[in-house]
Amino acid sequence: MSLPPSPEPPPPAFLVSALRAAGCVFAEDEARVLHASARDHAELTSMVERRAAGLPLEHVVGWAEFCGLRIAVDPGVFVPRRRTEFLARQALARTRPGATVVDLCCGTGAVAAVLAARAPGRLHAADLDPAAVACARRNLAPLGGEVHEGDLYDPLPAELAGCVDILIANGPYVPTGDLPLLPSEARDHERQIALDGGKDGLDVLRRVAERAPRWLAPGGRLFVETSERQADTALAAVRAAGLGARLVEDDDLYATVVVGTRPAH
Repeated sequence: MSLPPSPEPPPPAFLVSALRAAGCVFAEDEARVLHASARDHAELTSMVERRAAGLPLEHVVGWAEFCGLRIAVDPGVFVPRRRTEFLARQALARTRPGATVVDLCCGTGAVAAVLAARAPGRLHAADLDPAAVACARRNLAPLGGEVHEGDLYDPLPAELAGCVDILIANGPYVPTGDLPLLPSEARDHERQIALDGGKDGLDVLRRVAERAPRWLAPGGRLFVETSERQADTALAAVRAAGLGARLVEDDDLYATVVVGTRPAH
């Protein structure tokens, strides 16, 4: 008879106190991550100082937990959000092994990594930000994924046109006027290109939807993350491109995803 695993020891109290003093809402959880990630006391002290100065925890430790995977996150690169796990799960549910998957505005490649790890197939990803491309390559190359640098579809291999089974786009969708309202972690430490979606937040989504029918295989699906207040306009944009469109939501994660489908015939 085996004994149950010992409970994980709590992080040192001084560490929790320092993070609480810095305004970290989830001080105990963050303290546990920092304590487990630091190789020695000097590195731990440096990490706590950087976190207290406002750097995102994921930039401090260099990784984020996403759908059970550890995703590398380089400084300045958009941190994968918890709500985006809903986008990943929705896409994964429709991804058969061997499918051709494209992840646009891929950032770290977190969503693509989930699909590649659990339904291996032909995977391509793209991002306009060179730092994000370098980070995504670290995450996706071991899974057989190819990452391209450029604007949306432009850098993709031409032979993918009409062959993409699953197309994912978690592009920026914050309206330009709302950028000053973002938490300082995002506003000060993530590139604006990964946040600014234009006047109504849907500039990138419209561009993705407009060209999606050319790249999707018959019956292929498009998955795009948006917000509840933008949902109706986003649905209209996907339908205007000639795709069937429906909305799926998760109230617990405050997650909203538009699913577009290219007609099978």
